[in-house]
Amino acid sequence: MSGCALIHTLSSHLATFKLLPPHLPMIPSGIMKLPRVKLFQVIIITTICVILFVVVLYAERLNFLSSGSILKFKTCPRKHNKLKSNDRKEEEVHVNASWIDDRFDFDPEECNVANGKWVFNHSIKPLYSDTSCPYIDRQYSCVKNGREDFDYLHWEWQPEDCTLPPFNPELALTKIQGKKLLFVGDSLQRNQWESFVCLVQGIIPEKKKSMKRGRIHSVFKAKEYNATIEFYWAPFLVESNTDIHIIGDPKKRIIKVDEIKERAKNWTGVDILVFNTYVWWMSGLRIKALWGSFANGEEGYEELDTSIAYKLGLRTWANWVDSSINPNKTRVFFTTMSPAHTKSADWGNTDGVKCFNETKPVRKKNHWGSGSNKGMMSVVAKVVKTMKVPVSIINITQISEYRIDAHSSVYTETGGKMLSKEERAKPQNADCIHWCLPGVPDNWNQIFLAML
Repeated sequence: MSGCALIHTLSSHLATFKLLPPHLPMIPSGIMKLPRVKLFQVIIITTICVILFVVVLYAERLNFLSSGSILKFKTCPRKHNKLKSNDRKEEEVHVNASWIDDRFDFDPEECNVANGKWVFNHSIKPLYSDTSCPYIDRQYSCVKNGREDFDYLHWEWQPEDCTLPPFNPELALTKIQGKKLLFVGDSLQRNQWESFVCLVQGIIPEKKKSMKRGRIHSVFKAKEYNATIEFYWAPFLVESNTDIHIIGDPKKRIIKVDEIKERAKNWTGVDILVFNTYVWWMSGLRIKALWGSFANGEEGYEELDTSIAYKLGLRTWANWVDSSINPNKTRVFFTTMSPAHTKSADWGNTDGVKCFNETKPVRKKNHWGSGSNKGMMSVVAKVVKTMKVPVSIINITQISEYRIDAHSSVYTETGGKMLSKEERAKPQNADCIHWCLPGVPDNWNQIFLAML
């Protein structure tokens, strides 16, 4: 009942009991001629009515505030906003967790995915193994090659600012349905490509998938989705004399920093391109760079500092992307450098040798070793910034810096031959550049899919 209605009702009742006259004739002088007793009663009753009116009005105001939007707070969406259990205690756990975990859902424009930590979670299992996925190079098949500690498989990356969704094979295949996805780069890019293939191939029936391997170009087909996941070998992106017939001695390698067309003609008509190049530039020597054609001989090269040669090569790549790629039809990504862990002193193990026998990640926040060159990383950032075609950066460097435990190490092959038991006992034989599969490259693809 409103305040006005209440006053009217009270007045009627009072009039009925003759405490308040139903009609008070107005005297021209404005003074009511009433007995003093009745005048006193009128004053008392009027005061009471005014007080009641104020109380009712204040109560209604409070009711309005409590039922309106002012005090009704709407919480931000949380990853626990839907509860599956009716159990009261379980609900309280979920609700409390949602308030404690105040990270927002992943947004590539807002979330700094490199800022976070590795959390051990024994309940998580890889989506594949090096026995269930037949497409893994022996070089990355650590368990098959004799690795017996498995903790490295149970670490999950948690960004500090946002929640990173787990890799969903069905979602990944849906996103590339009817498309070509091409990874271009070196053996670490092949590491990522094989990871992506293995992450999705398990849900595809055997007769509806195929793999064609080549020394330069390999193609996995998901026939049911009319999609291909491909890899093209181009360790420098630009051309060199060691692209096809690999020259083991870095001193004899010559890079054509201004030429890319011969390789890039194989990258057209693709829907999603993922590039990388880094480790082949890092020989520790000055780069022999050549302008023009190899047909004119290889004697006209000039020795350049690595960062300068790298910048020239990336600019050639950037010019090709800007002149050849239609951003309305093709998305372009660039995977940042994958760190090498060849100096154990970087993480405080002065008695160690490379990543040999390391079984846990580095725990020091923002750890950055000598195997990742920030100057080279800034070259990528500066070149990409000047490009007309948008390039999305898949930043894997910082998250991989911690993972000294996840390299192929001595559970690998060299020169096409598996390391013997005696060779595995020698720390100098450890491969601390490439990664076990399943392993860290799966996390790279987790980030890639979230961005895709």
